[in-house]
Amino acid sequence: MLTACSLTLGVAQAHGSVGQRGGPTGQSGTGGTAQAVSATLEQCVTAVTQAERSATFSGEMTAIAGTARMSMRIDVEERGPGEALFHTVSAPGLGVWRASDPKVKVYKYLKQVTNLSAPADYRALVRFRWLNTRGHLIRRAERVTPGCEEPAPPPSAAPSSEVPSTSSTAPPASG
Repeated sequence: MLTACSLTLGVAQAHGSVGQRGGPTGQSGTGGTAQAVSATLEQCVTAVTQAERSATFSGEMTAIAGTARMSMRIDVEERGPGEALFHTVSAPGLGVWRASDPKVKVYKYLKQVTNLSAPADYRALVRFRWLNTRGHLIRRAERVTPGCEEPAPPPSAAPSSEVPSTSSTAPPASG
């Protein structure tokens, strides 16, 4: 199992337009969403020791007209050798909707996952929601980050006998 840590950032002042990074997997709502979200692989650390392997994913979204609050969810997906499809990784703190403080204009959420298995490929599916003052959905979108490839350890390295652990921290959003 993986260890997940997160950091949530809310920014009161909007930064210019936020470009899309990562490929879209689907989106609903009206136009303009592509410029309001991004999903990225911030860091990919490969190592011989499982406990030292990690990937840090981020999502960023910008408020649109009528937004009172924004929320984001990062799901980490894994694909092992010989597997055609990615599957969602389960660990505490993953797959949870995290909401911004009210009236935040730019919302960024970072998720670091450690203790990664190898060989495997990892990516994140980042989901975005914009909510009005009544908490009703205005728009939603999702993006997939670029992947983090964890290669097989060299043959001279002893197989890892570590038992993966999980933990999660999520400081409150600031605005």
